[in-house]
Amino acid sequence: MRNILLSVSMILILRPAAFALTISDYLVDTNIGGYAKSYSGSSSEDSGVLARVDHFKEDHADYACEIRYFKKADRIGVEVQVTQHAGSESDKWLLHEIDKEFRTYYGLPDASYTIRIINGNTVLHFASAGRDYRWISGNKVIMIEYHDSLLSKPEPLEIVNAYLAKHPSTLPPMTSRRIRSSDSNSIWIKDEMERRLWLCDKWFAQSSLGTIEIRAALQAVLKSLDTFLDYREKYYNVNSKDDKIVIDDYMNQNDERSIRSKLAEYKSWWAANKTKSISVP
Repeated sequence: MRNILLSVSMILILRPAAFALTISDYLVDTNIGGYAKSYSGSSSEDSGVLARVDHFKEDHADYACEIRYFKKADRIGVEVQVTQHAGSESDKWLLHEIDKEFRTYYGLPDASYTIRIINGNTVLHFASAGRDYRWISGNKVIMIEYHDSLLSKPEPLEIVNAYLAKHPSTLPPMTSRRIRSSDSNSIWIKDEMERRLWLCDKWFAQSSLGTIEIRAALQAVLKSLDTFLDYREKYYNVNSKDDKIVIDDYMNQNDERSIRSKLAEYKSWWAANKTKSISVP
């Protein structure tokens, strides 16, 4: 799980006024079949795997917990992460965000990305130098992964099935063919452009509330604007070079007002153009 979590108490507290749940509510805190628990469960206030794709959590608390298992006979270690999302506005992007790492920068599915149906559950599956299984259960995100450069070791389906029993997938039915269709990719690409503008608004809102320094907010905004402009150039043929130069100049001056003005300009452009068809491989 790339060591993104901090080991804390065995009690996972989610907004105490509303939740008081133990790690065992999220993790299978025992051996599973031939897999021995090799790392005690831990938890932290974190967005888990979605933190890597800029999941917004500045206005709420998400909690992630993880555990590891090891099968001596196959010399395979498996890492599991279950993240409880808060049911906030950010959760509308969960389905969009859980497969972002399985796509190219410009939103096209990697050749190793497939959809699996396991015991009637829809599971996102990525097989390259190991395997990564992901799904959503309500507002929880489950990730199971292991490393195997040759893909020669048995899949840890005992673990996958144990977690599907505990957290059944609520992903809608889909197929590998469907996620590779031009229509599906067009929707994903436009959703990413929409999400990037939404993220800009969220960061500016936090700046206005004084919960984050303006420089940090502007850096986060710049990251999302760069992605939006790259996508607009690739899929709508609108050159981004001059805009990026202007925005970089505003950044150097910490000119929040001018960057907000550019964001308003892009939002107006998007409202007028997002329904237009784009050419997607």
